[in-house]
Amino acid sequence: MYARTATLRGDPRRVDQAITFVRDEWLPTATDLDGCTGLSMLVGRRTGRCIVTSGWADEQAMLASAESMRPDRARLGKVLGAVPVVAQWEIAVLHRVQPTGPDAVCRLVWSTRPDPSALDDDVATFRMALLPRIEELTGFCSASLLVDRVSGNTVLAVAYADREAMLVAGQRADAVREQYARAMCGRITEVTDLDLAVAHLRVPETV
Repeated sequence: MYARTATLRGDPRRVDQAITFVRDEWLPTATDLDGCTGLSMLVGRRTGRCIVTSGWADEQAMLASAESMRPDRARLGKVLGAVPVVAQWEIAVLHRVQPTGPDAVCRLVWSTRPDPSALDDDVATFRMALLPRIEELTGFCSASLLVDRVSGNTVLAVAYADREAMLVAGQRADAVREQYARAMCGRITEVTDLDLAVAHLRVPETV
């Protein structure tokens, strides 16, 4: 499974308009494309940061969709007054224990590894040692690990039922994140929390 992300940092006052566009216009267009498994959208209402992720059955489908996805991505850029930054990923791990609701939030952890050739070992360690601990966190809904085998960049997204649950997870989540950094043999470059505004990414379990 593969994913393409479009990250924009735009006008916070236009975030609701952006959500409406992605949900009502971009999502139906994208899911008509061969191999597309849907879209999700994460937003920061105070910062104007938005991340739209499209899922793909395989790398060929993702690459073939490039031109078809470009117009809607450009329209979202106009809505937010921002330039989309595009990245492509392999979905190494996807695990769900419960569906997300309207109050769901995600904590995203970006990291980079100096030796991308060892990512398979890192992913195996994540599955065996870290995922069971993440699953025990209060309000846990799902976890996905995306990797870029060329750059060594990874992003871990952990979805919680709501912001209160994520705050309750607190120190336990911090401890897991520190273990994650050690297990992945990489350097954490950013941690951020975003609201899950559109949740229609139908990626099958990989665990």
